[in-house]
Amino acid sequence: MRRLLFLLSVLFIVGSAAFAQSPQGRKYGFGIMLGDPSGITAKIWTQPSNAWVIDLGTSYFGSPRIDVDYLWHFDAFNSRVATLYAGPGGAIGFGKGHGVYYKNDQGFYVRDNGTGLGIRGVFGVNFVPTTSPLEFFFEVGMLVGITPDFGSAVDAAIGMRFYPEF
Repeated sequence: MRRLLFLLSVLFIVGSAAFAQSPQGRKYGFGIMLGDPSGITAKIWTQPSNAWVIDLGTSYFGSPRIDVDYLWHFDAFNSRVATLYAGPGGAIGFGKGHGVYYKNDQGFYVRDNGTGLGIRGVFGVNFVPTTSPLEFFFEVGMLVGITPDFGSAVDAAIGMRFYPEF
């Protein structure tokens, strides 16, 4: 019985991910995002349901901030327009930034310079209108700061990417 449930689970996951793909089957997209972080974003599809995302922008964690995430896309809505995605990633913040923990009665810790390093988990939804080279997305993630201090915070952003024809 366990083997049957495992096999059905694998078939469901593989089958549901097969519908997810980039706009018009294009591999590279770039655009903007607003929230935390705010800045520019690029997406590189490695398979029909997997992609790397690189963000560069400003954030409470440090400015500039660089994020790199690896995402899995899932067809949770049984739709070719909207898919869910999730995945792990990392963040590096340079310069002045706010620490990701609350320090006694003084509020959030502020560092004037240096580098902040953190890991993050991202969950979001993307919308790809049919016959359009655009992707719209909304994502929420948990950031766990490792250096210079240990703590956690929430990231959230909305954005759009354009997929040019090469």
